[in-house]
Amino acid sequence: MNHRLLVIIVVLLLATSCAKRQGFSTTEQRLQKANELYSNRKFARAAELYGDIYFERASASTAFALMRQGDSYFAINKFTDARLAYQEFTDVFPNHPDVATAHFKIGVCFFEESLPPQYDQTETLHAIDAFRKFVERFPNDPRYQEAIEYVRKAQYKLIEKKFLTGYIHYKMKDYSGALMYFQEITDLGNSDRLDRESWYYTTLLYRRQKLHDEARLSYEQLKQRYPGSRESRKLAKHFQ
Repeated sequence: MNHRLLVIIVVLLLATSCAKRQGFSTTEQRLQKANELYSNRKFARAAELYGDIYFERASASTAFALMRQGDSYFAINKFTDARLAYQEFTDVFPNHPDVATAHFKIGVCFFEESLPPQYDQTETLHAIDAFRKFVERFPNDPRYQEAIEYVRKAQYKLIEKKFLTGYIHYKMKDYSGALMYFQEITDLGNSDRLDRESWYYTTLLYRRQKLHDEARLSYEQLKQRYPGSRESRKLAKHFQ
């Protein structure tokens, strides 16, 4: 039994025990109480009851309860728990009308779980993969453009990670390593802060390696792309 399934079973068993202790003897009663808690924004308690209903799998509300459990966790920023519920939903109910929503929210959860760019970006990569699967499978979904925007934001985070890695190599005087990272950014052809600063450090790195022709070409690119920028003004004295 894999670890994820074991965790879900333990949580649901605890939820079942708690619900029975509080006197919710039928599925309908528990569902009514869970919906009431959800409406009153008592999401943590609602998630427990929805989990109990899903675990029993004894009514037509099973799929609804699992989806609402994910929504309850999502509402209180417990994105890992929410994602596990949505993933369970896509596995168990692959043809349900709400499966597109579950797939979309899996991507959102991964994005929200992702760390700042200076740290490991595994969740960011998972978010990109999840949203790409979503747009491929549901091209007519009204959230299509929103998913594309999430992919762009996640990809930009990876570029930030690359820039910071290049800067670390620069500070460590690993000039060839730093140059590789900054050039990967400039090769993208974007027009933004990361591109501008990458041209700046590329020029500095060429100068540090006494590659004067390459340094001048890099400087001219910086001037052409970002005329009057602070970075080009700082370098101007070296290319009089």
